[in-house]
Amino acid sequence: MSLMPPVPVASPVAPPAAGVALDPVVAWFNGASRALPWRDNPEPWAVLVSEVMLQQTPVERVLPAFERWMERWPTPTDLAADSPGQAIREWGRLGYPRRALRLHGAAIACRDRFGGRVPSDIADLRSLPGVGEYTAAAVASFAFGQRHAVLDTNVRRVHARWLDGTERPANATPNNRERLRALALLPDDPFAAAQASVAVMELGALVCKARTPRCDRCPVAGSCAWRSTGHPSSTHTSRPRQAYEGTDRQCRGRILGVLREATSPVTQHELDGAWQDVDQCRRALTSLIEDGLVTGDPRTGFRLPD
Repeated sequence: MSLMPPVPVASPVAPPAAGVALDPVVAWFNGASRALPWRDNPEPWAVLVSEVMLQQTPVERVLPAFERWMERWPTPTDLAADSPGQAIREWGRLGYPRRALRLHGAAIACRDRFGGRVPSDIADLRSLPGVGEYTAAAVASFAFGQRHAVLDTNVRRVHARWLDGTERPANATPNNRERLRALALLPDDPFAAAQASVAVMELGALVCKARTPRCDRCPVAGSCAWRSTGHPSSTHTSRPRQAYEGTDRQCRGRILGVLREATSPVTQHELDGAWQDVDQCRRALTSLIEDGLVTGDPRTGFRLPD
């Protein structure tokens, strides 16, 4: 009777000396990273716009929208001088259009409170509409060369696999342990830390992918706790992917599509014809009005906000 060998159990890996373990990742990044306009010219406004657009949206969809946006509004003051409705119109089909309103609000704040510039202080960045912990850290790091823990989904996945031996993080949002560890991994020099942060992010996007990791291309595969224990499946329940077809979200997008193309107020009847379920269409319209994405009423017609 033969005995099965024991299954190895993943154990957390202690963070190595600051910067040392990330050297291979930075070297890999220098040879394999994508050429992206907000990296080639990391001007603060461009970085902020890209980070807001990249929230829940892949790079491939963001690129053309980013180029159009920056050509039309190359500075925060340019956007602040235009209407929120034009921001929504230019946002197009990127999805989650409240981001356009928040970016417009951030532009106004930059104009009115920071002399027309994106602020460099992390607390000032956090005060901008739509800018949370991650976005503030990303802008401070990538646009201003500061040393911050930049923890997006890709970075957290790399850290979970490489250091904890788990397929993905246990918690939906970063905790203090993750923040402190991410910061401890970074080189002491702020500019080197910023480069290391974007390198780990790119590793998660291109190699340490959620569903199809390419461990054969990973520069830290030899020290990865998850790989060394046979890529165990996570015991943490992942959130199910949201459906889109037939949802209120799709209906909202259809309504905004009609209003983006309109040159004058759109009647209730015209909007009702944009969707197969009139009750759902009107419910979606009400939510768009509540979110500030649409203005008007059945008497005067509906339009994007002025």
